[in-house]
Amino acid sequence: MSGAVTVSNIGGARLTLGFDRFDRLDLERHKAVHGRLITPALPELVEMAERVDLRGRGGAGFPFARKLMAVAARIRHPSSDEVLLPGERADRRRPAADAVVVVNGAEGEPGSAKDKVLLTRAPHLVLDGASIAASALGTQRIVVAVEDDEAARSVRAAIVERRMPARVVRLTERFISGQAGAVIRAINGEQPIPPGQKVRASDSGVDDCPTLLSNTETFAQVAVLASLGSDLYAFSGTDDEPGTTLLTIGGTHVVEAPIGIPLQAVLKECDTPVGQGVLVGGYHGMWLDPAAVSRATLSRKGMKAVDGTVGAGIILPLTEGTCPLGEVTRIASYLAAQSAGQCGPCRLGLPDVVRTLNALCDGSGTVNDVRRACGIGRGRGACSHPDGTARFVLSALEAFAEDIRIHRYGGTCGQPVFGVLPLPVPTGSEGRVAIDWSRCDGHGLCAYLVPELIQLDRYGFPVVLGSDIPVWMERDVQKAVAMCPALALRVTTDPPKGAARRS
Repeated sequence: MSGAVTVSNIGGARLTLGFDRFDRLDLERHKAVHGRLITPALPELVEMAERVDLRGRGGAGFPFARKLMAVAARIRHPSSDEVLLPGERADRRRPAADAVVVVNGAEGEPGSAKDKVLLTRAPHLVLDGASIAASALGTQRIVVAVEDDEAARSVRAAIVERRMPARVVRLTERFISGQAGAVIRAINGEQPIPPGQKVRASDSGVDDCPTLLSNTETFAQVAVLASLGSDLYAFSGTDDEPGTTLLTIGGTHVVEAPIGIPLQAVLKECDTPVGQGVLVGGYHGMWLDPAAVSRATLSRKGMKAVDGTVGAGIILPLTEGTCPLGEVTRIASYLAAQSAGQCGPCRLGLPDVVRTLNALCDGSGTVNDVRRACGIGRGRGACSHPDGTARFVLSALEAFAEDIRIHRYGGTCGQPVFGVLPLPVPTGSEGRVAIDWSRCDGHGLCAYLVPELIQLDRYGFPVVLGSDIPVWMERDVQKAVAMCPALALRVTTDPPKGAARRS
């Protein structure tokens, strides 16, 4: 992907230093650009991360120092003359165990490219950050989890160059594959889905060992912080949130920018118009209307002021000429099919959200119907996927209120759905449920067997949800097809009308 992505910087390069001269920084070039590897001791690294309030760049924004201390508390052997970490008590430490450092290079979200750019063009910067954390924790166990073929090759080559005892693990390319629990399960050889219950990686991660897991950019930031020191690192950004961050604009442009920069300045740098609105934070993020975009700054504080989020740094403007509600429904359908299907909010709640959006599109539904569907099971999912999807949909109701009003009274806004929001390139294996209406007699058995995808109308005939069949439902759908009394239920690979896809 990195070959098709434009990379630039605003106000000076740090993470992207050397990109103007080299397509990829091998070890020799990396040392020439970034200097020698500096490995501060654990207390020093924790202090540096706290001074600049270094947060994870994967979306959750969890303080890196707290993650580091949580793992350290599980592995360090207390002694009478040992200096304790801030807030640590020797009598509260658990038995020591080996630590593992995991670089989460999974970018399951179609609109993101920043981590792949780092892994393919500056892999040694990422490995520097992982080595710094591993050294501070007294371990050599480093795992880099990636989805992309090019990224995997680049990291493996860098590992060989450094002769370091690290390994690369390939992940399944799914939206939920980047969730921390799913990454841990994949590394452990288990089904790569969220575990369904809250398990802290610092307590039990890879091989049940305390694990420090952060995303690719976070480890690159650690390397920059160790190289520059806290004072120079804080020279960019804001007083509250120092440093720079990587942003993916429109899925095709990665830009490094100082934290606190106006959102409009970044869009202008990428020659990207605001359009009808801008999605910030990706498909678990929030929509901003043009007025909010004009006030937004790219920081936690600045985004909170306009009811937005920086998230994983994904920014997707919605161009003019395409139906906003249709685009939102298209993405919601994709998110419903990407769930792990291990809880009610995913199995039944997300399909219901898609149904209410479809009804809103054709004028037969209401905004309150969508709100009700989004509210069911909130906070009760086995992972954050249903809540993130609901946040995406609910923010769209506010940002595109005028378009929704037109749909409500006219059944359409008159604009086609061009599919401008990025989705994975179809492989041809994606299946969808279809009905042969020349055969269907309205027995209703299909709705009983796969209620997630099929419901009955008031006359008892099936109404099919036009989304891909989730992986976890494939067996149930095959069973329903085989048991249909009229042989009317089918599986097709033809995309539903209006569901155009673009990579």
